Amino acid sequence: MTSASRTTTEVTHYHIQKKRRAAFVEEWRNYQKTVIALADVEMAQTARGTRVGVYVSEDGDRPTRTMDALAHEIDPGVTSTIHRHSWDAMVLVVAGRGWTEIDGQRIEWGPGDSLHLPAWSWHRSGNDGAETARYLSFSSEPMLATMGMSVLEDQGHTPVANLPGRPAFSSEIDGADPYSRRMRRLAREQRKRRSGRLHTNWDELELLPTPRGTRTTFLLDRAIGYEASGITMAMFEIGPGRGQSMHRHPGEAWLYVLEGEGHSYMGEEPEGGKNHPWRKGDLIVVDHFLWHQHFNDSPDGTAKVVRIHMFDSLLETMRVLMDPKVLFEEPPDHIRDAQAGNPHEIDWPAVERPTWP
Repeated sequence: MTSASRTTTEVTHYHIQKKRRAAFVEEWRNYQKTVIALADVEMAQTARGTRVGVYVSEDGDRPTRTMDALAHEIDPGVTSTIHRHSWDAMVLVVAGRGWTEIDGQRIEWGPGDSLHLPAWSWHRSGNDGAETARYLSFSSEPMLATMGMSVLEDQGHTPVANLPGRPAFSSEIDGADPYSRRMRRLAREQRKRRSGRLHTNWDELELLPTPRGTRTTFLLDRAIGYEASGITMAMFEIGPGRGQSMHRHPGEAWLYVLEGEGHSYMGEEPEGGKNHPWRKGDLIVVDHFLWHQHFNDSPDGTAKVVRIHMFDSLLETMRVLMDPKVLFEEPPDHIRDAQAGNPHEIDWPAVERPTWP
């Protein structure tokens, strides 16, 4: 009779997991950078015919686990290759004019416009103008990569009519059993996601004052008809010499400085943290659950900042998993109002398209 073989280790699974988890956190803390300056984003020519630079991405030296942020440039007369991927992406145009085709639908854009590139949609961009066009993209690729679901397919300059459509899904079926309910739920979800809005024109924006002391507007959000995978994009404007009230939340948030210059306070407590200066073209990284407050250092002009995070997916999930712990916090109303001031007192300028540089 042979004895059963057994796996033995020098230490318990407890010690192995504890060491591995500590090393993982330490590695990712070393990647953290609060402000990525425009000057630090090196543009490189790519096989798509465009130039790409990394603000935050594992394809640069500042990886992340949730979203990424890239800069893209298209020279006059250039049309990129057509490709698609398994993740959603948001686009913010900061210079020049051009167009993007999404599953064959052509959208013309200019500075300040925003677009949604749905998962699995074929898309390419072109520049028929006389100046270089530049835009930022923000995507959920790192989140999908953690689950082994990041897929990218490039088809060169193949006409979209010759390419396969988005992945098929089954239609609804009758029945009260769990499988039938799942079929109906997923079919409805896919139809909804494939009918969402794709473009926000800068000229149609309306900025409204908020209790945080700024005036704001949605750029890409389900509140205005978009059907993304959780990434939302909004813009807030800070009056001359003013600041936004303090708050904190879980998950990373990117803040792209569209216009102006200022600084951001960040700290584990409302006092005793650090101030981080920023200017036009920089990306501010608000790390997990830090108290933060943004200030406009100009005595004359306003500052426009575009905020991107995964509130409708990652952050909502975290809030449910951690309930009843409160994860989104603001100071009491009287402190918030003292920090923010009255936004109605500000002589807000006309909402003009951003300029570059």
